[in-house]
Amino acid sequence: MRIQLQPLGASLDAVPGALLRDLLFNYGVEFPCGGRGRCKRCRVRVLEGSLPITSEDAGLLSPAELRDGWRLACHARADSPVTLEVAQWDAAILADDSPFDFIPAEGLAVAIDLGTTTLVAQLLDLSTGRVLGVRTALNPQAIHGSDIMSRVQFALTRQGAVELRDLIRGRLGVLVGELLAACPDGAPVRDIAIVGNTVMHHLFCGIDVEPLSHAPFEPLRDGLQRFPASALGWQVPGDSAVRFLPCLGGFVGSDVLAGILATRMHLASGLVGLIDLGTNGEIAFGLGGRILCASTAAGPAFEAGRISVGMRASTGAISEVSLDAGRLRCRVLGDVPPRGICGSGLVDAVAAGLDLGLIQPSGRLAHGQSAFPVCPPVVVTQADIRELQLAKAACAAGIRILLKRLGASARDVARLYLAGAFGNYVSRAGARRIGLLDFPDEVVHPSGNTALLGAKLALFSPSLDLDAIRARVEHLSLAADPEFQDIYVDEMAFAPPS
Repeated sequence: MRIQLQPLGASLDAVPGALLRDLLFNYGVEFPCGGRGRCKRCRVRVLEGSLPITSEDAGLLSPAELRDGWRLACHARADSPVTLEVAQWDAAILADDSPFDFIPAEGLAVAIDLGTTTLVAQLLDLSTGRVLGVRTALNPQAIHGSDIMSRVQFALTRQGAVELRDLIRGRLGVLVGELLAACPDGAPVRDIAIVGNTVMHHLFCGIDVEPLSHAPFEPLRDGLQRFPASALGWQVPGDSAVRFLPCLGGFVGSDVLAGILATRMHLASGLVGLIDLGTNGEIAFGLGGRILCASTAAGPAFEAGRISVGMRASTGAISEVSLDAGRLRCRVLGDVPPRGICGSGLVDAVAAGLDLGLIQPSGRLAHGQSAFPVCPPVVVTQADIRELQLAKAACAAGIRILLKRLGASARDVARLYLAGAFGNYVSRAGARRIGLLDFPDEVVHPSGNTALLGAKLALFSPSLDLDAIRARVEHLSLAADPEFQDIYVDEMAFAPPS
């Protein structure tokens, strides 16, 4: 039978009774709760044909939504031809084109940033340092949950870890194959370097994630892992080694190690910080050669997860909110009517609500309201504000504790690098207003995809002593810090206007 997808103009063939979750992920339908029927982010609307109403539909969707044809794709099965309305992601994925110093070598190499949500692979000419090709994709593991802990829980089910391993190895193998197919000379690939957080490291490498499912969240094996490309099922000329760079401990992975390389913070004399806020919050501060790092259980709010109208930074997302003569002005990606709000827009919206007095410093909506209208039909609810408070409090508490351990404070920071998509697009004024990043503008530097840049630097220095850098990094477990809970509660409130 044929399934038509609008407004994409795409169609696909499926056998009757096929589960839509297995068909629609690549067409922009996301499954943040891993298909467990706990959220509404996988909604699709029946335009022609029919989809039976499931118990999950009835439990989460209103009668009006059901009448309008909305269904949850995670549990829907199509028994006959159907036309569905879906919202494509069409999201920009952050790559890297930063210049860097290098020593020329022969051949080609591939750098890969394996993110929880997105994947980026770049093919490089080692003799010139030139990027010959870029491929990006969504992490296919997201069909089993958008956040790290959902993946960990799925990995603990029967054959779950094998499925997640094979999904990511397969997708990255396709990206590498596409890069090499576009390269005409067929030169051998000398090296492939992958970076990612600790869970991605374990899932790709086939390492048991059970120790990461409970306190003290210590990884089983966090060191450098090597594989021949052929052992992964990848067709690579020269069967080069694939290196997954080592992690720093807990949920702080080789993406942060790569960020340290990219920003050279291990060589800095002053107080320097690196913060990457995405599906996991990772923080590092260094002073005089000593580096402290930690991960924060920020949840997915910075990527608009668990937000009632949250979505990726894609077409139709409100990405910026500002005040103009006391009125809200919104920027919508793609210059189309808004259909949701992404993480940077949420931070701006709450900052604006605070300035207008519509949101109290405690986080409660003023005047007994249940929602804060941003731009119809998009509203921010009380629950949305609480999700942002939880995320920002965890990150702000982590920052305070690391700085305190170094005998410093925010005013002592000489340079703060913001890595990742959220760090590059969030308004510094909005982040400061809600108390997320309480640093002067002049020390804050959006730094792009430092993980990918660090992976490239590792390609040009295959003998780089990563263990020597790791030896200078101390991983702190915030959950075990006796002050964390008090500081976390203190950081829940939004700061009064300055």
